[in-house]
This record gives sequence, C-alpha cells and structure tokens, in this order.
Amino acid sequence: MEEGITFLDEIKKKFDCKAADIRTYSPLTLAYIGDAVYDLIIRSVIVERANMQPAKLHKTVIRYVNAKTQAKMIEAIEDELSEEESAVYHRGRNAKSYTTAKNASVADYRKATGLEALFGYLYLKNETDRLLSLISLAFDKMGVKI
Repeated sequence: MEEGITFLDEIKKKFDCKAADIRTYSPLTLAYIGDAVYDLIIRSVIVERANMQPAKLHKTVIRYVNAKTQAKMIEAIEDELSEEESAVYHRGRNAKSYTTAKNASVADYRKATGLEALFGYLYLKNETDRLLSLISLAFDKMGVKI
C-alpha cells in the first residue's frame, strides 16, 4: 500500500464503495463492524505471539473477545474518551438490540455493544491509532497482558 493509504481505503477502492457519512450509521451497524475489527485485532496479536493449534488459538482469543471482558474494558477507559467518542459509545450501549449474550449479563452485553460501536466508528473514520491506543490502554488499566 502507498504511504498514508489505509487498509480500509484499499477495500473501498477495490470494491467501489461509495462515500457515506458514518455519523448516520445506526449504532448496531457500527457495533457489527466494530466486533469484527476488535476480533481481528485480538486474533492478530495472538497469532503473532504464538504459533499453535487453531483450537488453542480460539481458546486464547475468547478470553478477550467476550462481553464480560469488553464491559470491563469500557469501564477502565470511559473517562479517557473524548466527548464525541463517549456519545458514540452511549448510542451503542443504549441501542435496542434483539439479541443477548449467552454467557453475560444484560448490562455487560450492552456495555460491550457500546464499546464495539465505538471501535467500529473509529475504524470507519480511519482512526486506527486511536482504536489501538484505547484497546492497549484498557488492557493496561485492567492489568491484563495480552
């Protein structure tokens, strides 16, 4: 990729995606993409740190990619969010979802949805540095070594 061109830019170019105002996206749409982005980040870190069987990789990844952990993450960093980021998080947290987590409380699931919405928003804004910084900061504040 060229200097300054992001992965998302390459996707948009290759598949002829039209420009859109992400502020108009529903919070659940942002959470949908944010969930995938967060999962990819965690999987990438785990794979880069250890070459192991897929079952072991999955077991390691699910310690970080679940509603309970994500709820703890937002609790750890919520006071670090900008006003705009906080608004996106709250929109996601308060969105009416018709699904629930199998292994999490409703409160944790809603917090996780809000966090995923924030991650999706940052990804779609091409604010990858901020996204990665928030994830790293959350784990640091939680005392989690990933």
